[in-house]
Amino acid sequence: MPAFEPVRYAALTDVGVKRSHNQDAFAVQPAVDAAGYQAHGHVFVVADGMGGHAVGEKASAKAVRDIPFLFLKHAKDGICSGLRRSIAETNAGIYAIGEENPEFRGMGTTGTALVLRPEGAWVGHVGDSRCYRIREGLAEQLTFDHSWVWEIARRQG
Repeated sequence: MPAFEPVRYAALTDVGVKRSHNQDAFAVQPAVDAAGYQAHGHVFVVADGMGGHAVGEKASAKAVRDIPFLFLKHAKDGICSGLRRSIAETNAGIYAIGEENPEFRGMGTTGTALVLRPEGAWVGHVGDSRCYRIREGLAEQLTFDHSWVWEIARRQG
């Protein structure tokens, strides 16, 4: 079994200067022992809600609550499959809430999930909540925004 040390992490959200409320949310689900680290790893999720005040906050809160839970349920099928399924099922749940409740129409959220296991790291990503790797003082952007502007930039190289 691989060596296990509890992961050290920090998390903080900030409303910024343009908004009156914070639609950001995060979840950290560290493995508590070597067996958990080997089986499912450490799971981190960030989300930034979209839509009106309560709508965006509700969507991001649901995402950070559901993605780690669903990932643990699906991790036995493989990391990539587990991440993909957890994000897809969470998206379907958020969409259903918006469809069933007129006051929540248009609710949505970005989301980025990171899974750390002994053999490496995996990122699941949708929207514009970016993931960066910092090594030796240099930041490398690992994800790219799902937006028209980024798509044009990608096509133009």
